[in-house]
Amino acid sequence: MDAAPRSPLAMLVTTVRREKQGVLATTAADGAPEAALVGIAALDDGTLVVNAPASARKVANLRDQPRVALVVGTGAVRSLQIEGVAEVLDGDARIRLATAYDAQYPGSRSLADGFIVIAIHPRWVRDYDVERTPRAIESILSTD
Repeated sequence: MDAAPRSPLAMLVTTVRREKQGVLATTAADGAPEAALVGIAALDDGTLVVNAPASARKVANLRDQPRVALVVGTGAVRSLQIEGVAEVLDGDARIRLATAYDAQYPGSRSLADGFIVIAIHPRWVRDYDVERTPRAIESILSTD
């Protein structure tokens, strides 16, 4: 097992970078849930970045309802439950975060025409860690 990061923010960033993907849940305009497996990049400040084709359901959902939930780490030992607010990016912010995504996923299509870059700002994170004794399920980051 890796050495424990020093702070909740470091743990979030380290875990997302190690796992590299997760399930992103959004809400359709009619209230129906939608979930998709996505690649996730983590910036040092805890911002999470995903990309998607402009035609993806998640993009339409996020334009209408920016609240999201993610699960990172689907193994038996550790996972993160994350709730936050997503932002569909354009202009300089899109280029900056797409470049950061590409640094973690060389060859991605983040900067390609027809692709959208999404920033996710975590507001609440729960760490589920069964390797610790006693087992731990705790909120590690909450801005509410």
